[in-house]
Amino acid sequence: MNFELSDEQTMLCAASRDLLSDRAPIETLRTWMERDEDVDPQLWRLTAELGWPGLALPEEYGGAGQGLVELTLVAEEIGRGLGRGPFVSTAVVGAAIAAAGAPALRAEVLPALAEGSGWATWAFAEPRAPWTLDGLQAEARGNGDGFILDGVKTAVQDAGGARWLLVTARHEGVPTSFLVDRDSAGVTVRRQQVLDLTRAFYEVRLEQVHVPAERRLEVGAAEVQWLLDYASVLRCADALGVMARMLELTVEYTGARVQFGRPIGTFQAVKHACADMAMFVHGARAATYYAAMAADADDATRAACVAASYTSSAAGEVTARALQLHGGIGFTWEHDLHLYLRRAETDAVLYGGVTVHRDRLCTLLQQSPASV
Repeated sequence: MNFELSDEQTMLCAASRDLLSDRAPIETLRTWMERDEDVDPQLWRLTAELGWPGLALPEEYGGAGQGLVELTLVAEEIGRGLGRGPFVSTAVVGAAIAAAGAPALRAEVLPALAEGSGWATWAFAEPRAPWTLDGLQAEARGNGDGFILDGVKTAVQDAGGARWLLVTARHEGVPTSFLVDRDSAGVTVRRQQVLDLTRAFYEVRLEQVHVPAERRLEVGAAEVQWLLDYASVLRCADALGVMARMLELTVEYTGARVQFGRPIGTFQAVKHACADMAMFVHGARAATYYAAMAADADDATRAACVAASYTSSAAGEVTARALQLHGGIGFTWEHDLHLYLRRAETDAVLYGGVTVHRDRLCTLLQQSPASV
């Protein structure tokens, strides 16, 4: 598979990196970490002008009609710059509605997502449960002209200011998704204290929440799993950007830190450690790009599992070496590296950690070994 980017994709990467470095540098990020707001409205407006929210949405709804590859490229730059904001969560919900929403629902929601006037997020994971279909305990039951939702969701990114919540619950035992207005009666959102300081995550409680029938997506277990794979690839891209930046910071530091009269980067052991980091970064890039490019291929599910399992593992390896080579300074509040360490550790478990994806990959290979 050819991993070379087209001219348009290269321009997308450059424009995304320029925007984040100019308008959302680390210094600005540190000030926003002390606020309650999830999103910098000015930055979100600028990203909307660049077309980020509607990048993969159909053109008939104001989107650009691109694919998972383009979303992956932007997500990688966001990870590299520790970007805040609901880009990934909105992209995931937009993909779900574009694929399985009723025509009226698509016409109502997708234009707003494309223009950035509102954002959405996916409420899937539940407390003390694996990030899999088996971990779903939230329930939906029919009630006249709609449904009633009950359950608790955790690690819901940017739910505080979201306009819509895509809630996945079980209806008659089958995983199904519903688009819920954030301000619906019975919805309670509480900010969570998490390791990652660069993003906002929430607990969402649903108590007797009424959802109109037309806001149910026509999905089952297979479609929900497809969306998990879709989100996992974007999570891999974020982690890839984080790892690439940690490698850059480490090479810069070891080239400047002098010990015994010479930069520590000239010592063989340090060179080997940096080479290991580069190997993990290149492996994660190959796996992630392949999964994005194979999104519509027969092996899309296996490719997503490979990317998610490898990247989750690689994030831990790169993090360990970066911290080791920086020493204690790497985890001080003043140094930027510790923010990348926190984000990498969080990315390693979002949408399922390495164990979840390796277990599922083994199951897939057992089911169709001849196609490997």
